[in-house]
Amino acid sequence: MRTRRTAGTIIAAVVGVLLAGSVAACGNSDTGGGSADDGRITLGFSQVGAESGWRTANTTSIKEAATEAGIELKFDDAQQKQENQIKAIRNFIQQKVDVIAFSPVVESGWDTVLKEARDADIPVILTDRSVDSADRSLYKTFLGSDFVKEGRLAGEWLVEQTRGASGPVNIVELQGTTGSAPANDRKEGFAKAIAANPNLKVVASQSGDFKRADGKQVMEQFLKANPKIDVLFAHNDDMGLGALEAITAAGKVPGKDITIITIDAVKDGMQALADGRFNFIAECSPLLGPQLMDLAKKVHAGEEVPARIETEETTFTQEQAKEALPNRRY
Repeated sequence: MRTRRTAGTIIAAVVGVLLAGSVAACGNSDTGGGSADDGRITLGFSQVGAESGWRTANTTSIKEAATEAGIELKFDDAQQKQENQIKAIRNFIQQKVDVIAFSPVVESGWDTVLKEARDADIPVILTDRSVDSADRSLYKTFLGSDFVKEGRLAGEWLVEQTRGASGPVNIVELQGTTGSAPANDRKEGFAKAIAANPNLKVVASQSGDFKRADGKQVMEQFLKANPKIDVLFAHNDDMGLGALEAITAAGKVPGKDITIITIDAVKDGMQALADGRFNFIAECSPLLGPQLMDLAKKVHAGEEVPARIETEETTFTQEQAKEALPNRRY
């Protein structure tokens, strides 16, 4: 009897272990790298950096939205270096987060690390900026703006404003970070739009890296090299704000002597527009946090999501900026 009870105990223990393993297997999500015991989703997010007021507002939106959604956020600042983002993504994979999201510093060079995430069964969401990978299975969706459209809206406004111009209109362009999606796409959209008026000519175009200080420095170079500048097109507000300093120091009146067009519509840029120092802004909203958390929950649950989700945005003239400023959230 003693031997039989021992055998029965062993059999019961084995059955218990097998049942526990079966339950664990059923409860394990096949869409992510493993949830925490409390059921909370863990999201690994790699941010470009803190190069502008837009980026700061974007980071705040993501952190606040994660807290409100009950999502555990592992946040990384890449300091505008692709190698830092690749390292962060690999760390997220090692930590077995449920979902990875990131805003790519540049468009190219992501296939290898994205394949590593796919092999680890961790879904990836692109935010704000896209990648140029031909393999669409490497990420679930893109959430952000249509940068080509932003550049096109800026160009179309300028075409409308210069319909009566009989001579050349000289434009200088402050590009964003070299190789980044917004820099590439905004340049493309603007160039296609202004082609409608052969008088509009870009006489100088250089990267200001989306930074205010760099915008000022490059604008100083533009002013020295080009005695007649009629228009400045800056790929973001911060570079435009830096350029304001250089224009003023050169004895010119921004918004009058030089027409200034920018993209983003952050508070400082909107104030410059309301004050008449900028002339037109195409909006690019940084408040992507709530939409990102909703997408993270859906892809973790294995739901189908659209391949591309665009944010709703508008444009601003001086009067529109004055009306919008009191309630501006960023």
